[in-house]
Amino acid sequence: MAGVRAGLLRAMGRQVLLLLAVCATGARGLYFHIGETEKRCFIEEIPDETMVIGNYRTQMWDKQKEVFLPSTPGLGMHVEVKDPDGKVVLSRQYGSEGRFTFTSHTPGDHQICLHSNSTRMALFAGGKLRVHLDIQVGEHANNYPEIAAKDKLTELQLRARQLLDQVEQIQKEQDYQRYREERFRLTSESTNQRVLWWSIAQTVILILTGIWQMRHLKSFFEAKKLV
Repeated sequence: MAGVRAGLLRAMGRQVLLLLAVCATGARGLYFHIGETEKRCFIEEIPDETMVIGNYRTQMWDKQKEVFLPSTPGLGMHVEVKDPDGKVVLSRQYGSEGRFTFTSHTPGDHQICLHSNSTRMALFAGGKLRVHLDIQVGEHANNYPEIAAKDKLTELQLRARQLLDQVEQIQKEQDYQRYREERFRLTSESTNQRVLWWSIAQTVILILTGIWQMRHLKSFFEAKKLV
């Protein structure tokens, strides 16, 4: 009995460590390398009417020290966001470190692109730039300490606000899942309908080909006086 209990505790411990590792990974964000005027794009699935906040900072490669150092203030970074229909939601020039915000009006895959349009990077960084990017979607984008200080909310009121935002975000995600399922159903029905019509067309073509071959063979045999 003690061995079984110890095994269960070890298994639970591994699950907790795995969960903490996943949460920590999601909290770190990501970084990537780009060259001069090179554009790097990311696809983010965003529900309808959802706020998105992106924070980024750049580092330039130092050839002498062979490390990435904070970028100079003169470095420019351009951010462009397109909705699933290809319409530009945000297109703005920022500095070497900044924050961009937009609200989705169409559910689906949004394209978030960043690129540097500064030629100074080629002179000072050998064309190598590291960009740290953190994207927060929905209620994760809310700064609750700032909201509490601005609206003078108590701890209980702030917790209630967080729960309401979480419920609202869950409803948006559920609506988005239903939207995706509806699109998948329509696509499946359209594909099945096309396959059906193609099968019917193939059958008709085979029947017509068979009739034509029978008539051709009959005329051939008659010409050879075999019938």
